Amino acid sequence: MASGVAELSRAELEARLEEAEATLRAIRDGEIDAVVVSGGDSEQVFTLEGTSQSYRTFMETMDVGAAAFDAEGQLLYANAALCTLLGQAPGALTGPLLIGLLDAVNQAKFRRLLAQAVHQRETAEIHLRADAGARSLLLTGAPLDIGVVRGTAITFTDISEREEAAAARESERLARAILASANEAVIVCDRGGRVTHLNGAAMRFCAATPIGRTFGEAIDLTFAEATELMSGADIVAMAISGMPVQGLEAAVRAPSAAITDVMISAAPLVVSGERMQGCVVTLVDLSHRKAAERRQALLMGELDHRVKNTLAMVMAICARTAAHERTIEDFQKSFSGRLQALAATHTLLSNSSWQNLQITDVLGAELEPFASLSSGRILTEGLDIAVDAKVAVSLGLVFHELVTNAVKYGALSVPGGKISVRRLEASDSDALSIEWQEQDGPLVTPPTSSGFGQTLISRSLGSGGAKLEFRPTGVVCRISVPRG
Repeated sequence: MASGVAELSRAELEARLEEAEATLRAIRDGEIDAVVVSGGDSEQVFTLEGTSQSYRTFMETMDVGAAAFDAEGQLLYANAALCTLLGQAPGALTGPLLIGLLDAVNQAKFRRLLAQAVHQRETAEIHLRADAGARSLLLTGAPLDIGVVRGTAITFTDISEREEAAAARESERLARAILASANEAVIVCDRGGRVTHLNGAAMRFCAATPIGRTFGEAIDLTFAEATELMSGADIVAMAISGMPVQGLEAAVRAPSAAITDVMISAAPLVVSGERMQGCVVTLVDLSHRKAAERRQALLMGELDHRVKNTLAMVMAICARTAAHERTIEDFQKSFSGRLQALAATHTLLSNSSWQNLQITDVLGAELEPFASLSSGRILTEGLDIAVDAKVAVSLGLVFHELVTNAVKYGALSVPGGKISVRRLEASDSDALSIEWQEQDGPLVTPPTSSGFGQTLISRSLGSGGAKLEFRPTGVVCRISVPRG
């Protein structure tokens, strides 16, 4: 045989090689059903039972897309189901066309499957490009013997709907989780305005079993500025029609009859670019904000009242001081001192948010420019009692006049003088009795005329009042303070 081949010319060898390649192509393409081999005195016939006609016929009976590939990954055959799946006419699908439907990542996955499936069963999931239909396909490859040719059979199963359903379930799960974790009340309604979903924060506003009820039935909503003109159902209808509603203030009556101020917003619900599915309504609890606004309004009113009262007091002090002083210098000194006394008490009240003050603190503020409570010259007893703001202001002015007199003429005008300020036991349970007593100061003589300071002391505390005694050993003042 070898000598026979050696005797052939180059042209004859090339002709025989071309003939052999043509025969192999014919076998691969299913054009030959059998091979006849001559040897010696006989001929043998080999029937190609696994020819393409048999596997092609089998593939065409399959509902899923299927294709056969040779060992080099060249497409041998694609059934009609695969052509239809990929949007191609039967018989028109080619290997390059199939590869062209994939991006670089999915091309690599497909080629890896082809290489591995020649030897064993393999699966892979690939995705067609968006311009090719954006489908998800599950590929299953297995070895395939086509006569004497080794190849691969691959089935193509469209799992797009399955993945979309899984994505929809995951989206629903996430939506429910987000809904449940929201701090604000969230209610979802369908196109008919009926409640389909709501979170726990919304349940406290709703009647029992709100699911399936209309929004108006589930939520008792009123609008203070448009009670007869607008309802919750109108808000939902506007949102479903495509018109968002934002930041309207309303009141919700809960099943417990409690009224809650809320801010309501509603927006159309559009899912995945589809048509309107309903609307989403949010209710933000405004209870704390409204309470703060009412508290602020109350404080502003109280501040306005206090400012007017303070200005009236300042004007009265100014007029009375001017009437009792002979020179501008004396007026300026007396008036300035009284304003500072008033300011000292106001500072204490401001620091305590205008709550009650301890009598000790009021006394200490008026004594501060001249002596401290810890200096040993001021003896106090039983003054750890709180009085309200109005009494504190008046008491501060009284203490200022007593301190000013003591600094000018009394116990604080000499180094050894002392002052005792103590609470007395009073039979009148509606008032506190406080005694101011100076000692170890200069000899005291009663004044020949009553000045504004004495008038202020006796009148500042209204019905309580104060009584001054100018004893030779020191001034004594008994102050009756209304209880807070």
